Amino acid sequence: MLVKQILVSKGNNDLYWLRPEASVADAARMMSANRIGTCLVSCEGDDLEGILSERDIVREIGKNGVSVLDQDIASIMTRKIVTCTVAETSDRVLATMTEGRFRHMPVMEGERVIGLISIGDVVKARLQELSMEKDALEGMIMGH
Repeated sequence: MLVKQILVSKGNNDLYWLRPEASVADAARMMSANRIGTCLVSCEGDDLEGILSERDIVREIGKNGVSVLDQDIASIMTRKIVTCTVAETSDRVLATMTEGRFRHMPVMEGERVIGLISIGDVVKARLQELSMEKDALEGMIMGH
């Protein structure tokens, strides 16, 4: 399955952006209010400068205490962002996320972010794909 198909099946593809100078507390509030695990970071609103996940926040609170919540997200965001395109396969994206130990990946079209997929989105797509393969094999065995 291609990333393009994952985005289509996902339906809601809202992107949540914050400016680098927003506080970590602002990011946590936005993630909680929208029930999301990550936000994209940009000064201009569409050029990807960083990504901040709930795991980043928890890790920093664990290392430095709750005062992290008052810091700018730029101080803890991930700047080396791994991205994918709509033409990549779910297998490749899943392998990349697993190897890199991260759960969210921006989907790019040129220099523009057009979506964000989670490891849950990719696993769900892969399970659907395996189910369809199983049904096709059973149909062939049973002569349908």
